[in-house]
Order: sequence, then C-alpha cells, then structure tokens
Amino acid sequence: MFCSVVILNWNGEAMLRRYLPSVVAFTPAAEAEIVVADNGSTDGSVALLRQEFPSVRVLTLDKNYGFAEGYNRALQQVESRYTVLLNSDVAVTEGWLTPLLTYMERHAEVAAVQPKILSDLQKDHFEHAGAAGGYLDMLGYPFCRGRIVGYAAKDEGQFDTEADVLWTSGACMCVRTNLYKEVGGLDGDFFAHMEEIDLCWRLCCRGYRLVCLPQSHVYHLGGGALHYESPRKTYLNFRNNLLMLYKNLPASRLWWVMVARWVLDYVAALQLLLTGKPKLAWAALQARRDYHRMKPSMRAKREENMRMATVPYPATICRRSVIWDYYIRQKRQ
Repeated sequence: MFCSVVILNWNGEAMLRRYLPSVVAFTPAAEAEIVVADNGSTDGSVALLRQEFPSVRVLTLDKNYGFAEGYNRALQQVESRYTVLLNSDVAVTEGWLTPLLTYMERHAEVAAVQPKILSDLQKDHFEHAGAAGGYLDMLGYPFCRGRIVGYAAKDEGQFDTEADVLWTSGACMCVRTNLYKEVGGLDGDFFAHMEEIDLCWRLCCRGYRLVCLPQSHVYHLGGGALHYESPRKTYLNFRNNLLMLYKNLPASRLWWVMVARWVLDYVAALQLLLTGKPKLAWAALQARRDYHRMKPSMRAKREENMRMATVPYPATICRRSVIWDYYIRQKRQ
C-alpha cells in the first residue's frame, strides 16, 4: 500500500460519525487505505465502524495507550510508504491528500508534511494545533504561522506559500513510515501533547526537512479529547514541554533555557491562580514536579538524540521570545 491514513480513536463515536465521512469521500482508494486504530474504547465506536464504514480497516488495541503509544502500536501494523496521522475531529477536503504525497515523492529529504489547518468552528481562521506550520521560540514555547499563544489569525492568504517548519501538526501529518519507526516514533512516555513536536525535532536534528503545504487544507475542531482549559491538558503541556527540551536541547543551551523556564513556569502558575484558575495553577506545579521525577528515565533518550544529531540546533527554532513579543510587545503576527 502506498499510503495509510491512520485515525486514532478513543470513545469518539460522535466524532467518527461527524468527521469520518469526509475522509472516506475524499480519500481515493487508489492513493490510500483508511485505518482507524481504536484505543480501547468502551462506547459504540467499533460497532459503528463495522456497520457503517465497511471500507475502513479497524485495528483494536486492548486499552487506552494515549495518543503517542497508541499511534506507535497502530503503526506496527502499517507497512505503507507513507502514513498520515489524522485526528478524529478533522474534516478533510476534496483533493487534500494528493499534494502531500506528490511533494513527498519529489523531495526525498523531506520527512513529513502537513496541510494548512483551519478551524472547523470558524472556517476562515487558523486552528490552534498546527495552523500553517509550527516552530519553537528560543525558550521552547511552540507557535505557528497563523497562531501565537492563544491568538489564531484570520486566513487571508498570508501564509499560502510552502515553508520549512520545525514541526508538523499531529492533527494532520504525513510522514515517511520508515523514518517514523527508525527514530522511535512518538514518545509513549508523553502520553499526549507535544509528542509530535518532539518527534519532528528529532527528525530535523537528523538532517531531514519538515514542510507545510498550503495547497492542501483541512478543518480541525480541536480540543476533541480534552478541553483547552482542562487541568489534565495543562499538566501534560507543561510537563511534556520540559521533557522535550531536556531530550533535545544541546548542552550549551539546556542550562540557561531551563533556568528561564523555572522562572516563567512559576510566573504562569501564579498568573493562573490570580485569574481564578487554581486547578490549572496546581496542574502547572505538578507538571514541574513530575518533570523532575521523570528526568532520570529520559537520560538515555537524550544521549541517543545528541549522538544521532547531525544538526545540533535547527534553524527553524526562533532566536527570540514569542512570550515577550506576545505579552509585552502585543504582537499577534
């Protein structure tokens, strides 16, 4: 098989019913198979798939392994040249897949690509998780063309050019299956959130390009599994961001970035507390505690990343602070 479009599902019967029809309608069988990997759902997801979507290949996992390890286990059963990691709350458009696969075929140095990702709730605006391609600032905070911190811009064609990025969104990422497996896939210890940035950073450091191709576009609901102000989401984002920095930053940058992040994380927790969000503040503090608990187990992964890196510090990491620009300079673009 040339390509497998793999959707990870956990108790997402309603999402599958709403979004899977577009994937089936606009993904030609000659280009790709559609695979739904079920992460131990207890709702009617599997029955729905077998009754209403007979053309879809169903993989059933024995429990919820999270986003990262769920995909790793699903891709153990995928042998296609390319794999698209596609969220269950993404509506694709006619012809969405062809530009992605065509570009990958023509550029052997590209490890992964993503389309332009727009909001399914506000279709003329970019969506938070990926927008028109992702980057990190100098302190490790993610941002995108079209989305900075909590601000998502209106799509006015300003990012309708292909661009090299640091990370392609896990909401819709087309990746070379062999490279995904070669670098170890998504880090299962992350469970969910930041895992695709960590994967892409590894790929960049090993000399591969990652690209956003706005010739293709999809619509993402976002927050399908966890609400944006969920304490669990806050915890995972804070913790996994620190783990990712520890795993991938060269030693010359690691110490001072972590000192800066120690200060900024406590400032963020205080700000959450003062704005009436004590559960989110506590989640941020728990994340720092658990980062330190998990850090020793990440040492071997860090050593491997440093050993395998041919590009110690990717050019697609911004040399300025997006937090300073957003909160102090009031920049939104």
